Amino acid sequence: MKSIGKAVQRALAALCTLALILGSSASYAAVNASLDRDRVAMGDTLRLTITVTGNEELNSTDLRPLLADFEILQRATNSNTSITNGRRSHTKQLLIDIMPRREGTLKIPPMRVGQSATKLLLVSVSPAPDSIGGGQTVLFEAEVDSDTVYVQGQVILTLRVQQAVNLDGRSITELQMDNAFVKPLEQHSFQRTIDGRPWLVHEVRYAIFPEHSGTLEIPSQTFSAREGQARRGFFDLNGGGRQLRRTTEPLTIEVLPRPDTFPAGTWLPARNLTLEESWSTAPEQLRAGESATRTIRILGEGLQGAQLPPVMFPATEGIKYYPDQPVINDVEMATGLLGSRQDSTAVVPTRAGTWTIPRIRIPWWDIESGAVRYAVLPGREITVAAADPATSTTLVAAPEIEIDTGTTIVPPEASASGDSRQWQILSAVSSMGWILTLAYLLWSRRKLKPIQAARLGNPAEKTTFKQLLAACTSGSALRARGAVIDWAAALLPEATVVSLSQVAAAFADRELTSALAALDTSLYGSTSSNWDGTALGEAARRLRRQHHNTAGQNAQTLQLYGAA
Repeated sequence: MKSIGKAVQRALAALCTLALILGSSASYAAVNASLDRDRVAMGDTLRLTITVTGNEELNSTDLRPLLADFEILQRATNSNTSITNGRRSHTKQLLIDIMPRREGTLKIPPMRVGQSATKLLLVSVSPAPDSIGGGQTVLFEAEVDSDTVYVQGQVILTLRVQQAVNLDGRSITELQMDNAFVKPLEQHSFQRTIDGRPWLVHEVRYAIFPEHSGTLEIPSQTFSAREGQARRGFFDLNGGGRQLRRTTEPLTIEVLPRPDTFPAGTWLPARNLTLEESWSTAPEQLRAGESATRTIRILGEGLQGAQLPPVMFPATEGIKYYPDQPVINDVEMATGLLGSRQDSTAVVPTRAGTWTIPRIRIPWWDIESGAVRYAVLPGREITVAAADPATSTTLVAAPEIEIDTGTTIVPPEASASGDSRQWQILSAVSSMGWILTLAYLLWSRRKLKPIQAARLGNPAEKTTFKQLLAACTSGSALRARGAVIDWAAALLPEATVVSLSQVAAAFADRELTSALAALDTSLYGSTSSNWDGTALGEAARRLRRQHHNTAGQNAQTLQLYGAA
């Protein structure tokens, strides 16, 4: 019976391996199509990219369905091979430059590649740009996709350079905004035809997330370049024409506050929000004592991944959860950012029976319809079978060991007289190594403190500070707790900060301590109430200014001392 059981287990393992191989091969054959832009004007070119991972042949792709609404200008192929965690993947791309034939909302139909097909894509085509008068050859303009946006919502800024002549040394000033989070997006270059004249267009885009309601001003930006001009001779080292400089007008955006009708919780203004769920093992096949990994992914269109709330796994009768670290990412789309957050947990049924996994319901604000919507993963009942006697083991709790500081504990294996001396030598060498390492760390840490205090441009600190302000503005107590701990740890690297109490002790500030106490009460108090993050945000701003001023003075003193 025992050999038969092992044979069955081996057969099941082989079947699982075969299923994984077949599943992975199916995923390798995935075909995807994407556009560099989904809004163009008549006379503009845009790029359609068809990507395949597998052995499909892209050169045989039938492009005739495109000809109904688009003119195909040129096509090219690209391939890339990468090895990740020992797994080799090969990706091929077909790059197609196209130009719309008419105005309106045009369709790029599904393109068949082998046995797979791409999804339908839509392109909005506006009328051709107005004629450019005055003999101008270089234009620089700024535009936003909307003149109103909700606080912490996304607005897309596009800086556009149009040139009818060759330019050298092109540069645009860096966009800097103190009251908004700015995320640079991918740049695009394409051709545009105006009055039969070809123009080269460069677009620099930013995703901007305002942190406060009211009026947001986008400052003017400056473009500079030099006209390209052929050299008149070998010794003509200049070889350039006149210097050009163009400046945009400042833009003003109305930032709407969080609506009162939005329920308590994390404020999520988005175009769309979805929930996805996957299991490493089908929940219907679980047995008592066995584990399966449940992964829940939140996707927010028009949001950063850092804005998405964590998925909480509440205690459930008959089931224990062991959460893993979250995975947070941002992916760029034609409409801006697509933020994602992935929370995974090990699900372990403690005993046989039928158990209920509660539903997950996340409210979000639909910025297009101006209404509250909900992303929902419905609850489910799972029936857990009894543990398999052939594979289960009896778990015996290890006895607790009470340690007396005046007693030397000797491992049982070292009690034999023949090995006693070896254990003593190894213990002495190990202890001496730890003591020397600890002494060196303390010495180097004391030596580096003035240098760390003088380091003002900490990118991690800037990012965590903006995340803290965003959480305070949205009234998200849970996000604010993690953000204030991360910010304090980045601002004060010499301190150990992993809890709210340690944040308060690190700054020793009365207003901050009071704000942290209110935050802690909101999270863990007996009564639930909406949390107001104004006090915490103001205290963090003040302490950050004080810290930077002090660090600047220390850096100047250190520099003067070194020069003496």
